[in-house]
Amino acid sequence: MKLLNTVGLRDVQAVYGGPEGRLWELIMGEQIHIGGLESSMDLAERAAIAPGAQGIDLCCCTGAGMRFLVRFRGVAKMTGVDATPKMIAVGKERCAEEGLADAISFVEANVCNSGLPSASADFVWGEDAWCYVEDKPTLIAEAARLVKSGGTIAFTDWVEGDVPLSEEEAERYLRFMKFPSVLTIAEYGDLLKRNGCEVQVAMNTGRYARCVDLYLDMLNMQLTYDALKIIGFDMPLMEAMGGEMNFMRELAHAGKIAQGLFVAIKQ
Repeated sequence: MKLLNTVGLRDVQAVYGGPEGRLWELIMGEQIHIGGLESSMDLAERAAIAPGAQGIDLCCCTGAGMRFLVRFRGVAKMTGVDATPKMIAVGKERCAEEGLADAISFVEANVCNSGLPSASADFVWGEDAWCYVEDKPTLIAEAARLVKSGGTIAFTDWVEGDVPLSEEEAERYLRFMKFPSVLTIAEYGDLLKRNGCEVQVAMNTGRYARCVDLYLDMLNMQLTYDALKIIGFDMPLMEAMGGEMNFMRELAHAGKIAQGLFVAIKQ
């Protein structure tokens, strides 16, 4: 595990409550995760998410993942937990606009202590968001507490790749992304096992590098004006952020950062 102790929940709330969050949605779409719909479909298939199921999305952001699950997998009820009030407000509006408010609810809370009942979900879900959580052991324990025996924990996340990050690379990457830590696939697997889960899938999706290439192409070739408008036409800031994203692209192509996919069954 690589750590950056100077980053915490308030930093994440500032990102997603401000212009940086809007910038990520501009370049990654409403589903702010690597691979968009393709990734969601893949995770849902591997996790065998079934019609009529009830799930909990930890770090749900605006609820795009929950709307996907209700619309494309026939999930009956989703509860999303997030700590950023603005994202919850936007999520509620979007659910209402899409006619999905009856099936989706939001809880404003720290995902490590959601306050939801134990063993209340058929599955716990997450997409490229648990990297923002400071206490990942407690997060996995909370996911295991919430899911029923025989239920599923299914998530993707940004992880350290097969090639280790140097300490300097990790510090720069975590600081830019506002991640307090980044785990390896094996470390996530160990946490799941320690919390009474049988790991069925723990893999590198192979999507990360090509998606970062796409995001940079979009920013440089199509969305430059839109991005500048979001950050107040601050060209030095735009250039600085572009430099950090190019650094991320280098790390991705070197196999040092990746998108991990995990499916585990609570015993």
